[in-house]
Amino acid sequence: MKTHGPWTILKRNDIYASPWTQVFRDDVLRPDGQPGTHDIVFLRQGVTVVAVDQERRVHLTEEFHYAVGRVTLEGVSGGREQDEPGLICAQRELREELGIIAAQWTDLGMMDPITSVVASPTHLFLAQDLSFVETAPEGTEQIRHVVMPLAEALDMVMDGRISHAGTCVALLKTARMLGC
Repeated sequence: MKTHGPWTILKRNDIYASPWTQVFRDDVLRPDGQPGTHDIVFLRQGVTVVAVDQERRVHLTEEFHYAVGRVTLEGVSGGREQDEPGLICAQRELREELGIIAAQWTDLGMMDPITSVVASPTHLFLAQDLSFVETAPEGTEQIRHVVMPLAEALDMVMDGRISHAGTCVALLKTARMLGC
């Protein structure tokens, strides 16, 4: 038995594991003392990067995302390799996906996109002082580089055209930091 906040985990059952995902079903005593189960999906830790150039334009990715079944507009995002520091992952992903190298990095903190049954901590970054090189996308990535004013991206967050949680939070934090 192990306490977990007001819950008690009686037994953890491994349901599924892959390099990206682990799924568990816990047999628990709920906070009200009744027996139950709780499923948890652990996703590999990730990063989301919002790159902003000197004209206050944001550099975003547009690509089809399998899980949601549609094209989305978002900041550069990716999963961290085991024990890879967040900043190193963010730098690697920005260069691979958009061919951008940033001289200035700001840590925007961590966020949890879903907290009820999914544990997927995401480290957010603002990249500035940009230079451009060749991209090196992975075989699963067909990315279009989209550039727009930060103000337009914020409007798209507010009306739902940008819906990726990490990107929404990173854009709002960036706007606050830059005084927009």
